[in-house]
Amino acid sequence: MYDPQLVQPMRDELTALGIQELLTPDDVDAAMKADGTTLVVVNSVCGCAAGSARPAVRLALMNGKKPDHVVTVFAGMEGEATARAREYFKPYRPSSPQMALMKDGQLLEMLQRQDIEGKQPDALARDLSAAFDKHC
Repeated sequence: MYDPQLVQPMRDELTALGIQELLTPDDVDAAMKADGTTLVVVNSVCGCAAGSARPAVRLALMNGKKPDHVVTVFAGMEGEATARAREYFKPYRPSSPQMALMKDGQLLEMLQRQDIEGKQPDALARDLSAAFDKHC
């Protein structure tokens, strides 16, 4: 587990946007049972989360169409909640960061670390926005 003080600004980047943190497996299960579309962001301390993933989420949430719900788990902090979220992402392997667009508990779209790493935030936001336009 990382130093909570070190991680707090990384959490704040998403929660300041109104994104709900899921801290327990029960929180994850409740979010997955919510009606409609849900974007699940697996947050991370890595550089591609800071340089691409979190800024891309912020940009994508400016899109005309958005998920009904946006939630986040933090890899390396809430291990059980993150593991539970990843159960919903099968057959994809764990990745940090990672973004999954879900609908009624079913996986629709997945962005893995290899889809995020090295991508500019605006390009990644276009990918997310295209998924929102298609499914939301």
